[in-house]
Amino acid sequence: MKNLSLPLYSLVALLLSIEFAGAHAELKNEVLHLEEYRRPTARRILQIPDIDGFQTLKCDLHMHTVFSDGLVWPTLRIEEAWEEGLDAISITDHVEYQPHKRDIPSNHNRAYQVARKKAGEANIILIKGSELTRATPPGHFNAIFNGDASVYPEDNEKNNLERDKLAIALAADQGSFIFWNHPGWKADTIEGSYEWLPFVDDLLREGKLHGIEVVNSFYFYPKALDWALEHDLTILGTSDIHHFISSKYDMERGATRSMSLIFAKDRSAEGIREALEAGRSVAWSTKLLAGKEKWVRALYEASVSVAPVHETNKKGTTYRTISNTSDLHFVLKRADEKLEGWPEQIDLLPQSSQILAIKPASENGSAQYTVTNAYIGGSETLVVELP
Repeated sequence: MKNLSLPLYSLVALLLSIEFAGAHAELKNEVLHLEEYRRPTARRILQIPDIDGFQTLKCDLHMHTVFSDGLVWPTLRIEEAWEEGLDAISITDHVEYQPHKRDIPSNHNRAYQVARKKAGEANIILIKGSELTRATPPGHFNAIFNGDASVYPEDNEKNNLERDKLAIALAADQGSFIFWNHPGWKADTIEGSYEWLPFVDDLLREGKLHGIEVVNSFYFYPKALDWALEHDLTILGTSDIHHFISSKYDMERGATRSMSLIFAKDRSAEGIREALEAGRSVAWSTKLLAGKEKWVRALYEASVSVAPVHETNKKGTTYRTISNTSDLHFVLKRADEKLEGWPEQIDLLPQSSQILAIKPASENGSAQYTVTNAYIGGSETLVVELP
């Protein structure tokens, strides 16, 4: 009989292979869940105060999907809005510009139809809208709360003001709320600057222009803010997003998309419409606010407070706490450079507080500060008083 004994190392290897094979056989019918790598599902709670008896609604009324020149499906816009803490959005795909139509039919109502069910489930107010993409000038206009988007002309012939007027007239006939988009875009086509156009003036006189974008994506248009104040147009901030929001805004560093803060009687599409028509809105983009003084000041006063003195040292320096309970950012600069004893600048980060050390060199009981990132005019910022 032959010797069938194996060297010790061979025997160990054989036993290990049998054990591994057995374990492998057991894992064939199992699914291992690697949950530690999954991105958590969570909605950010944006802390923006309600003011003057109105609810402050966070709204983005200008964005795109694959049904025009965007890169995402309509339901993703709902998911993004839910995660970021928004209350309402409007998908405003271009009517005249459909670069994906070889792959996706040009159905100008379809994005709204696709997103509507998801919006209801997520408790996001979805407002029907379209972007009327006329050549610049006169430029692009958003029609929200509109009806059948298929009625708009799809041609976009430059210098054809009659077709431009027809597109706006059709939106007005459907009872749309119409606003002028990014007036400073392609400014070089209007002799190096963006100006108030006769076409826009005609729309205003005819009651067919109701608002204007003061902030669009990463751009602030000071002239547009002055026009809004001069002509009593509703002030809007929008993201005009085409990509994923997270691919454009640095959320990890606390950025928020550009949006409108709308002060509504209730959280509904009807409430938003009424507030827009009444001009109760402020444009917001992370560190910037822009709007009518009444509403910008109300946001500041509802967010910022100064506590009583909690300590006084031997030299008479007093110490008190200044707090910002909102997700807004306020940068305060002392208005009077010669005023001694008060801090030259106060950077009030969102949801934070600081200690104010006020030296007795100041004989005044208060000091004026300009909120350098809160615009109430194209070149004017909010002035506040610290007690």
